Amino acid sequence: MTTIAIVFHSGYGHTAAVAQSVKRGAEQVSETAVYLVPVQEIETSWDRLHQADAIIFGSPTYMGSASAEFKKFMEASSHFWMEEKWKDKLAAGFTNSASQSGDKLNTLIQLAVFAAQHGMIWVSLGMLPGNNASTASSADLNRLGSFLGAMSQSNQDQGADVAPPVTDHETAAQLGRRVAELARRFTCQGAKG
Repeated sequence: MTTIAIVFHSGYGHTAAVAQSVKRGAEQVSETAVYLVPVQEIETSWDRLHQADAIIFGSPTYMGSASAEFKKFMEASSHFWMEEKWKDKLAAGFTNSASQSGDKLNTLIQLAVFAAQHGMIWVSLGMLPGNNASTASSADLNRLGSFLGAMSQSNQDQGADVAPPVTDHETAAQLGRRVAELARRFTCQGAKG
């Protein structure tokens, strides 16, 4: 059984909705257990992260970087940094903001550097960009053209029941599935070795 933890913060519910989509995608891979871990519950969930084969990080982009609540989680994880508890685990990330860009790439870079500091192996989105040709549309997967992780955009005047759009949820599900497939491959190879 492969285990994946999705640790996230959501200020207005949009990032939590995207986390559910990442989970849905990961659960499509057989023999995969997926756990959602809101950062507010991290003090009772550290073991879940330590035991996971992969950890997917999710944060809204506020003022061009990860939210303060997610940053508190990042800093709290330093207690395990010296022990290298997450070394060689797979890692990936996703983010959401109200703007099309909103400097979401900066948040994904922040998450990737955080994973690297823990000795983790970063998994990219692994998907070509959509919505970048005259024949394309905003209904394309990866419509925001990210490579480092999944990006989603939620209009600031719409709730999480409407935003982000379906295509962003499907892109997030693809990220979850990719991480689960790779985690399964890694754990199976590890069992053989």
